[in-house]
Amino acid sequence: MDPRTITSSPLYLLERSDVGVVHLDRDLKVVAMNSFARRVLPVEDKQPFEKMVLSFHPERSQAKVQFLLDQAECPVSNPPPMTMIINIPERVLLIKVTKTADLRGATYGYTLVFYDITDAVVHHDGSVQQRAGAKRQLSKIPTVSGNRIVLVDPATVRYVRAEGHYTWVHTDQGSGFCNLTIGDLEARLDAVSFMRIHRSYVANLDHAEQIVRDDGKVMLKLAGGDDHVLPVARTSVPRLLERLGIDES
Repeated sequence: MDPRTITSSPLYLLERSDVGVVHLDRDLKVVAMNSFARRVLPVEDKQPFEKMVLSFHPERSQAKVQFLLDQAECPVSNPPPMTMIINIPERVLLIKVTKTADLRGATYGYTLVFYDITDAVVHHDGSVQQRAGAKRQLSKIPTVSGNRIVLVDPATVRYVRAEGHYTWVHTDQGSGFCNLTIGDLEARLDAVSFMRIHRSYVANLDHAEQIVRDDGKVMLKLAGGDDHVLPVARTSVPRLLERLGIDES
């Protein structure tokens, strides 16, 4: 995959992004946060202080944050900060969590730091009026590769495949891991090009090459790449054929 990263300069995120900081105690309860975290997170609604950190994250994000916290308990002497990307309404956040220790090396608590990377990955077209409740369209898809965030041009994406709460973004150059759910990506990608053809697949119809029928099943073959075909849910077939201008008869 083309490594177009937002880390071309080590200071990129610090220079371009607002930074939120949340301090947790060893029981994962919120004990402090900075002013940006107070503005972005639903503090007034959730009243998170002295509560478990998961209590003020959307339900769909809770498993991701728990995974981050679990990984922060890595038993190596200097575990690297774990990185994850999540959606909140209208924003895309890059979250890093690291464990803190006292003088004796015992766990003292955790520090959760998040960067608002919305400006780096969404369109800002003032001429387009968004429908109420709509999420801003992604101009780049943020994927995680080690400690790098790789920004993928949606036009190069052949399809997106769901894997639990996460996704794999497939291009002709390979695949990249994305912390956003397939529902998040479906809502933020251009609906003219991308379509949810199956509960586990979103396809870029600009790459569509063949409709394959086999034993009553319908599959979509995309140009380029290998001979892999994507399953099409029975309920999605009529809409897919209509989008491709194919007479179902």
